Amino acid sequence: MTACAFVIPGDIDQPTGGYAYDRRVLALLADAGIEARHVALPGSFPAPSASDLEVTERTLAALPADIVLLFDGLAYGALPDDLIARIRQPIVALCHHPLALETGTPPERARELQARETAALAHAAQVVVTSPATRETLAAHFAVPAVKITVAEPGTDPAPRANPWRGGPIAMLAAGSVIPRKGYDVLVEALGGLRRASDGIDWHLRIAGSTTLSPQTTAALQHRIAATRLQDRVMVLGAVPREELDRLYETSHLVLMPSLYEGYGMVLAEAMARGLPIICTTGGAAADLVPETAGLKVAPGDVAAFRYALQRIITQPELLATLADASYAAGQRLPQWQDTARIIAGVVKQVGSGSSGSGA
Repeated sequence: MTACAFVIPGDIDQPTGGYAYDRRVLALLADAGIEARHVALPGSFPAPSASDLEVTERTLAALPADIVLLFDGLAYGALPDDLIARIRQPIVALCHHPLALETGTPPERARELQARETAALAHAAQVVVTSPATRETLAAHFAVPAVKITVAEPGTDPAPRANPWRGGPIAMLAAGSVIPRKGYDVLVEALGGLRRASDGIDWHLRIAGSTTLSPQTTAALQHRIAATRLQDRVMVLGAVPREELDRLYETSHLVLMPSLYEGYGMVLAEAMARGLPIICTTGGAAADLVPETAGLKVAPGDVAAFRYALQRIITQPELLATLADASYAAGQRLPQWQDTARIIAGVVKQVGSGSSGSGA
């Protein structure tokens, strides 16, 4: 059995899509023929201190030389080139979302991260990404040869179909950490204008996701909700347990994702598994993940377009029902987590055996 160290920064139980992906894959690699161990790095990545880099190097040096490092990109893309050059083990880099493309990163820091991440990915034997869109981004902007890249989309658990809307308030759900890239400011602006344009429409929105990753963004969101007088309709729940998130899906009629960019969009997949209609942006992988029949898609950051999509769905119950049927049909075709783990295991085995091969 091929041995693998899954190298992940910080607390693996953090409530984000990337960490959820890592947890599920780590739990299933053994079933796919990989003897995997979890190796935790300091939680300061992607901005490690000098002492954290020393800890990282000592941690990696203590691992067997023949073990394959499956390296989460939140840490790997931030490592200095000279440190990576001293790593003895073969590396498979897992890139959920390029660090340099995180919304809100100052331009100088983004250029630094792009250079560092490009150099890091050049050292990796193979690279795993979570969507074809990210594969194209790495090939076009990070100089990664296509032959080195394998797509392993997140799995989606089977789920009961959500109850369709039968009248009354339309329950809307947005899920994801409150950080600049998620575009919640755009969503609230769109909803505020909708209220002014269409008083009497009965709806409410729940936003489920960590509010601690970017306190400034959370404070700005709460201020914007108050400024648009939506406190009675928009509730920011913070991070919620998995069971609570499942309940939110079950009791919602519409899922919204205003993200400026998504490396995949696990929330969208989970919505489709339950047959929930969607309004999302075309930023990153979301454009490909959601079929045209399952949701309405608008350009990232376009407040007016998002507002118009909301108004169409809220005022046309037949459109809501049609999108829900198509969403459920699409959700039944999504990959499961066993498929994700099997693809990654294949890459790890390939690197562990010293062979090259091509990406999927």
